[in-house]
Amino acid sequence: MKRKWFDKKVFICGLSKSGISAAKYLNSKGAQCFLSEFKPAEDKDKELIEQLKKEGINVETGRHSDEFMDGAYLAIMSPGISPQKEIYKRLKEKNIQCIGEVQLAFDETNSSFIAVTGTNGKTTTTSLIGHILSDDFDAPVCGNIGIPPTTLLDKKHDFLVCEMSSYQCELSPTIKPFIACFLNWTENHIDWHNGLDNYFKAKAKLFASYKAPAYAVFNGSDEKVSEFADKYPYEKFLFAKECDKNCCFVKNGKIMFKRKKSEEEIINVEDIPLVGEHNVQNVMAAVIVAKLCGVENNKIKEKIMSFKAVEHRIEYVGTDGRHKFYNDSKSTTTEATIVALKAFPNNDITLIMGGRDKLTDLSGLCKKVKESVKNVILIGEAAERFKENLENYGFNNIFEAESFEQSIDKAIEYPNEIILFSPACASFDMFNNFEHRGEEFKKYVSTKI
Repeated sequence: MKRKWFDKKVFICGLSKSGISAAKYLNSKGAQCFLSEFKPAEDKDKELIEQLKKEGINVETGRHSDEFMDGAYLAIMSPGISPQKEIYKRLKEKNIQCIGEVQLAFDETNSSFIAVTGTNGKTTTTSLIGHILSDDFDAPVCGNIGIPPTTLLDKKHDFLVCEMSSYQCELSPTIKPFIACFLNWTENHIDWHNGLDNYFKAKAKLFASYKAPAYAVFNGSDEKVSEFADKYPYEKFLFAKECDKNCCFVKNGKIMFKRKKSEEEIINVEDIPLVGEHNVQNVMAAVIVAKLCGVENNKIKEKIMSFKAVEHRIEYVGTDGRHKFYNDSKSTTTEATIVALKAFPNNDITLIMGGRDKLTDLSGLCKKVKESVKNVILIGEAAERFKENLENYGFNNIFEAESFEQSIDKAIEYPNEIILFSPACASFDMFNNFEHRGEEFKKYVSTKI
């Protein structure tokens, strides 16, 4: 529901893409915007801050002052700020409601939302949905994929295809998508949500009974998601599992779509250009969404076949004639790296991993490495703990690189066909973010091929 913003004071927490976008949108509607960043301003931010101030947006850095908060009608919170932080307590004491930028966009648009959440595969699935819909609909992708939806409010779109992290789900208390997809669930973001149960509940909020989407799409092969889907009382579709009605599954090497017991063939699995079983599941989720939007089967097949892998997600970089290089910098969790390893069943792999350790359990990763990898090269702060755990599992083909470049040089010395950079860690010990890390990997590899 659109609000009247003229002269209303809004506190915007975080000098992030989403915070800046929210501030600019609200400022254009006549709100008094107070953008507050707890970290001190860096040199790279100063030009941006001055520009925001020229536009009439108040900006402070290095603190969250009472002056900026007091009397605010609403607070727009950056998804990177955990609800466990002191700022939430202060805002609650001041009776200021907190929402996220995605919720703001939903409230301010007449466009239908297609929401995609889950632990892994969100960006690929969101991008693929947008790609499939693009010929028949005005359906830009947005959200956690890096495009704040408030930047798309200048006109009505048929759909906004929105990737939603658990943070964004938590901060969107009344969002009601037309279609909501729950791709999978594994351990992640424990600190932000203060526990695994809260992490799952945050994603499940997209499907709450008081705001249930018109259609819900669930992964029928994911134990936790499937268990949730079994209890979901409204219209739903399962993928990666055949059932009596409303599902998408693989049969005889083909992806099939079934609605009310009527089956339709969509595409041969071997015609999918993406690597790995997990991407077959992502395709099935996208197929369901496309069918619900009314896209014809031949167009769905054509669009799947023309889709390119999303950057930093098991992205093929090139070959030097002996090795094939893959950039999977987006794999910031152990589960994501396990998924990447499953994409290469021939097991002839040199794996580069490491970075800032999230201190999650490594047993599953170590088991998969022992099954699937010939050599491991470790980098970053996590190297020591990863090495200790791998050795405890009986895997000893380990090299600890002193630099990022050395890790790639060492990988090239091994004869293994696949060189997979899939860190299983955050990037912040060595890089600005996973995108920066992936770009540096590709840049250095380009000098070797």
